Amino acid sequence: MNRTSMGSNLLLGLAALIWGVAFVAQSVGMEYVEPFTFNGCRFLIGGAVLLPLIWAMSGRRQALGEGVDGHGKNQTEKGMDQPGQRRRAGILGGIICGVVLFVASSFQQFGVAETTVGKAGFITALYIVIVPLLGVFLKKKIPWSVWLSVALATMGMYLLCMTEGLKISRGDVYVFLCAVCFSFHILVIDCVSPKADGVVISCVQFFTAGLISTVAALVFESPRISSIGAAWAPVLYAGVMSCGVGYTLQVVAQKNTDPVLASLILSLESAFSLLAGWVILGQKLSPKELSGCVLVFGAIILAQIPAGRKTV
Repeated sequence: MNRTSMGSNLLLGLAALIWGVAFVAQSVGMEYVEPFTFNGCRFLIGGAVLLPLIWAMSGRRQALGEGVDGHGKNQTEKGMDQPGQRRRAGILGGIICGVVLFVASSFQQFGVAETTVGKAGFITALYIVIVPLLGVFLKKKIPWSVWLSVALATMGMYLLCMTEGLKISRGDVYVFLCAVCFSFHILVIDCVSPKADGVVISCVQFFTAGLISTVAALVFESPRISSIGAAWAPVLYAGVMSCGVGYTLQVVAQKNTDPVLASLILSLESAFSLLAGWVILGQKLSPKELSGCVLVFGAIILAQIPAGRKTV
C-alpha cells in the first residue's frame, strides 16, 4: 500500500468518525429543537458549506479548459453543451435525492430522539445490507454472502431491539425505516451520479432537503430563534462537519481507494457511533444488545464481500 492509498484510507476513517459522532449531535440537538427544525438548519448549512467547493472546482475546470475539445474548439459551438447538460442533470438529480434524503433523515431524527445513539448507528448502517437485497426487485442475482448477511442482520436486530416483552421501541422502527429510505437514496444517486457532478448533486440535495424540512417545521412545529441558538453547537457540527466536511473527505479519498475497501472503512461509522454515545453521553448497552451489534456489524462486512460465482 503506497502513501497515497494510506492517506486516503485515513481520510475515509476520519469521515466515518465524523459521521459516527454526528449521531451524538443529533441526539443532543433534540433536547433544544424539534426534528424538522434541526434537519432544516443542518442541511441548509451543509449546502452553504459546499458552495465554495463548487466554486473552486468550477474555476479549476475552466483553468483546465473544460468544454474545449482536442482541436481547441468549444463544444457548445458544435451543439454539444456537455457542461450545461451536466449542470441541469445535477440540479434535477439533486432535487430528487433531496426529497428522498428529507424522508430518510426525518425518520432518523425522530428515531434518535427515542433510542440510543449506538443502536441508531448500527440500525442505520443496515442500508449496506438492504441495498444489494433490493436487487431482487431489479431482477438481479443475489450473492450467497448477501443472503447470509440478511440472516445475521435479522438475528442481530432481534438481540439489539427486542425487549423482554418481545416489543420493539418506536425509535428503533423509525431508524430502521430510515435505513430502508437511505437504501433507495443510494440507488437514486447511483442512477443520477454518472450524468452530473457529485458535489453539485450533494449541494442541491442538501438545499432541497433543508427547504422541505424548514417548511415542515413551520407547519408542524414551533421553531424559535432562541431554541436554535441554544442548539448552535450540535446544529453546526451536523451541518458543517457531517454534511460539508464528511462528504468532501469521502469524495477526495475514494478516488485513490478500492470501492470495497472504502465501504468497509466507512461502515466503521456504526462502531464510532456506539463509542461516541458511551464516551460523550454515557449511554451503555446491555450484553445482549452488544451481541446484536456484533452480529449486525458482521452482516455489514459480509454484505460487502465481492460477488463470487455462486448466486441465488
